[in-house]
Amino acid sequence: MRKLSLLLSILIYSLAVFFAGCGVGFSKDKEIPMVPANFTSLARIAKPGVVNISTLRTMKDGGRVFRHFFGDPFGKKRNPFEEFFGPFSQEPKRDFKQKSLGSGFILDEKGFIVTNNHVVAEADQIKVKLADEREYDAKIIGRDPKTDLALIKIDGAKNLKALPIGDSETLDIGTWVVAIGSPFGLEQTVTAGIVSAKGRIIGAGPYDDFIQTDASINPGNSGGPLLDMKGRVIGINTAIVASGQGIGFAIPANLAMTIIDQLKEKGKVVRGWLGIGIQDLTSELAEYYGLKNRKGVLITQVFENDPAAKAGIKANDVIISIDGQNVRTGRELSGIIANTPVGGKTKITLLRGEKKMMLTATVSKRPDDEQLVSSKKENNDGLGLQVAEISPERAQQFGLDAADKGILVVDVKRNSPAHKAGLATGDIIKGINRKKINKLKDYNKIMDKAKKGSSIIMLVLRRNEGLKAIKITP
Repeated sequence: MRKLSLLLSILIYSLAVFFAGCGVGFSKDKEIPMVPANFTSLARIAKPGVVNISTLRTMKDGGRVFRHFFGDPFGKKRNPFEEFFGPFSQEPKRDFKQKSLGSGFILDEKGFIVTNNHVVAEADQIKVKLADEREYDAKIIGRDPKTDLALIKIDGAKNLKALPIGDSETLDIGTWVVAIGSPFGLEQTVTAGIVSAKGRIIGAGPYDDFIQTDASINPGNSGGPLLDMKGRVIGINTAIVASGQGIGFAIPANLAMTIIDQLKEKGKVVRGWLGIGIQDLTSELAEYYGLKNRKGVLITQVFENDPAAKAGIKANDVIISIDGQNVRTGRELSGIIANTPVGGKTKITLLRGEKKMMLTATVSKRPDDEQLVSSKKENNDGLGLQVAEISPERAQQFGLDAADKGILVVDVKRNSPAHKAGLATGDIIKGINRKKINKLKDYNKIMDKAKKGSSIIMLVLRRNEGLKAIKITP
């Protein structure tokens, strides 16, 4: 009997392994589908809609080499993707031609093709190679560095196979997905995996909302489609973690298409703007404002003559919803406003103390980054720091005494003069060039009079370290 029981156990285990390999799982309630039998049909249908993109660009004066998978899509600013790909190599000071490879997919039969901005940015020449080996020159219709998306177009091509667009909002974690592209120039490579996570923030920009997948993505996959099992595009493959395996990121199709539609219509992206400084609520701030679920976004600053100021919004208000849609983080709020048409009216529900209010703001066009920097008094003469008054909320956040005199450093830009000099977030600036600082107006007055390019000595109070004299050289 003991041998018979052992044989039965082995038989049951073998059957379980067999059925699992066939795509059947076991559950008390229902069968759970496992690995699909194959991806052959999906690959055969989708591959004609995927293209290989090669570019040629002139690199001036050596500069930072534009990596074939990620260069510097954000102009002169630090490339936030460097941490995913390591530091850039430095080339000799000379002009040279650089070739780059990427991927894309056909949007429609007119020849519009979606790819990443970093694939085609600053390219002198763009060539598109279809799955059937036909090659065409392409032109840029529009680019959006903030989301790393671009729309290009080829002319004269017939019988193009466009890929259908899916709904990334309905995508579930654990869903099977397929990536198609040209990793390392190996055209029409098909890899499969699952959706590992959604809503990932990797420091790429203000509108991060990536799909994470373990479908194999490598340099050259950039701009290629991430497909669901029905062959619909649910993401645009964009980034990897260089030091890891099985960690890739794709821009959700829903976000991408709002950008692509604008690029197709206008050649650029116009985003909405309220004119406010914001930050997420910590548990301490939520308790201070009497919010039970720590939901809402704190207004830290309101810019004069911008939509929020005209609507009556004030610093220290807490926005809890926009047009009836609850907001929990500053990123959600920024995304909603950015996608609101310029000139459109939006109803903002907020808390002011214990009072709940609803105000209406008319959204304006978001200024360029350069305009934003020049409009913020906290960004002074290229020092790379942002400062603010010591409000009770900020005092609580940074562990300070609200009665402290001085100006609080709320942000220091990496590798800026202030950062290199040793200034840190949470420092209190008590004086500049031997002149006392109590209020923001004192700070602005002194900084406005300071000679550009000259060194500045700040008297700084740092928690647990006392007073420090820090010399900043622009």
